Amino acid sequence: MPVVARTAAPPADGPGRTSRVPSAAAEYLQMVLDDAAAIEYEGPLVRARAAGADPATLAELERVRLLALQVRAAFAARRRRESELSALFDTASDLATLRGVDSVLTAIVRRARQLLGTDVSYLTLNDDAHGDTYMRVTDGSVSARFQALRLPMGEGLGGLVAQTAAPYATASYFDDARFHHTDDINGGVREEGLVAILGVPLIRGSQVIGVLYAADRAERTFDRSEVALLGSLAAHAAIALDNARLLEETRAALEELSAATRELREHTESVERAAGAHDRFIDVVLRGGGVEGVAAAVTEALGGRITVLDEEGRPSPAADGGALPPDPAGALALARSTGRTVRDGDWWTAAVTVDSDLLGGLVLQREGDLSDADQRILERAALVTALLLLIRRTAGEAESRVRGELLDELLTVPLRDPDGLRERARRLGTDLDRPASVVVVRVEERCRGRALAAAAHLAATRGGLAGARDGRVVLCLPDLAPGAAAALVRREVAAAVGRPVTAGGAGPAPGPAAVAGAWAEAGRCASTLQALGRTGESASADELGFVGLLVGEGRDVPGFVQATLAPVLDYDARRGTDLVATLRAWFDTGGSPARAAEVLNVHVNTVTQRLDRVGRLLGRDWSAPERALEVQLALRLHRLTTAEGAAVSP
Repeated sequence: MPVVARTAAPPADGPGRTSRVPSAAAEYLQMVLDDAAAIEYEGPLVRARAAGADPATLAELERVRLLALQVRAAFAARRRRESELSALFDTASDLATLRGVDSVLTAIVRRARQLLGTDVSYLTLNDDAHGDTYMRVTDGSVSARFQALRLPMGEGLGGLVAQTAAPYATASYFDDARFHHTDDINGGVREEGLVAILGVPLIRGSQVIGVLYAADRAERTFDRSEVALLGSLAAHAAIALDNARLLEETRAALEELSAATRELREHTESVERAAGAHDRFIDVVLRGGGVEGVAAAVTEALGGRITVLDEEGRPSPAADGGALPPDPAGALALARSTGRTVRDGDWWTAAVTVDSDLLGGLVLQREGDLSDADQRILERAALVTALLLLIRRTAGEAESRVRGELLDELLTVPLRDPDGLRERARRLGTDLDRPASVVVVRVEERCRGRALAAAAHLAATRGGLAGARDGRVVLCLPDLAPGAAAALVRREVAAAVGRPVTAGGAGPAPGPAAVAGAWAEAGRCASTLQALGRTGESASADELGFVGLLVGEGRDVPGFVQATLAPVLDYDARRGTDLVATLRAWFDTGGSPARAAEVLNVHVNTVTQRLDRVGRLLGRDWSAPERALEVQLALRLHRLTTAEGAAVSP
């Protein structure tokens, strides 16, 4: 408040009497109202003495001065208390808005330093695990050693406060013998330069959780109001600190609950996904579906792409050509040995096994991780695949055995009970009276099992028969020409065994009795292909041309002659010409038209014209080396079969 100039007291009314006291009282009240300095309260008394006031008046003025000073002190205390309460209210409001523990502690220490006007403030928290209290937050501190102090319970001022749960204050720390001094604590306090220290406990319930300090670097006596003020702040701080702790615990609990909820939701979804996949698998089995149905169910449940592998880690023929892991065979072997899904990058491999027998594998290509539950779905799919393959294998083996036995009887000469064979074939979906081509497959011995399985599958799908005879795979396929049948069998079997195979075809056999002969012819055709260096190819005796006459059994020689020379023979028959004789003379004379003309006793131009006619009838390539050989052989066979009294055995 501003200092107001005081006027002199009025003169006395008369001897022994004065009006100084009432006027001085009013002046003192004005001083209180103006919040004058304490020294100004001496003014009225000094002026009264100078004016010669009697002792009674001076005594009364002294009493009024003292009362005014008391009123002044009371007003100052009230204002200070009001300021402290306002500061505490502001502190409580500030602390209520804070959420993190570190933010709460920092705000507590900073407000303590501001309220008490000290050089340093700091806060320690009890460590129940170590049985001591440690420095947590400081404000105004400059010493790293001081900031890292740990105080054993009962050691130093702070340790004493933490142990007794009572406030302690010292005006001169190093001279105070009420608490136990240690070199470590004294060194930290000395390095910070602290002298006067006040510490109050932070209490939660009946437990001390820490100590709040206010300290000066010079001697200072902390009065009761300051102790009470710091204690009130400590009480607010303890509550705020506990609230922050509870808030953090609540937040952590909520996060754990949220994580548990997410895990439960994910688990529920995985269980539902697994149940849905299981239902799909059962439906596939009950409907008589195959591996493709299982793969579709896995893709629907897990996404990605499924590739089915055989027992050697190769994609099945029905695979869509999707990418495979770098070492599919290695991944399949590891999955077989561990009994679990094996990951290699974006590929997940599960082995399809029955006991210790490896039947194949399933490879799922999908980005990202695969949960344990999803891996179980893939492993269950592998188990269902094993079941389907086992069922297929058992049924296939049974049908293959029956078909093989039936084919074996058809290849046995003499044929027994043709009608009984027809009935057995009918039960298998095969009509023996339909023209059928016979194919013999020559394959390496180590691949013969897979070749026979592939042949049996092909025969079953096309209404034919398949089996093994004399170390070779034999098929009887209806409604196919021998060459086409041999080519089809070669492709399918080679794809199944992964090795080139040689296939010879014969027929078509018109009925059960003709199958054995066609089988022998197809076998010689396959052998001839290998003898000609054409291993890995396919052909029929017809496709071998005149070589078919050499490998055929009961071949139709007139048919070969007719097929080769029919246009020329028909022309001679209709026109009465002798183009056949001209051809013989041309071949006999080494292809010389002039010498052929001498043999025929005609002009050379006539021979040339006849040969041109032959070219128009047989084609311009009739005289090419390969075609010329067949034409010459047909001419020789025609001569033999038409000579008088000649009989050519087939």
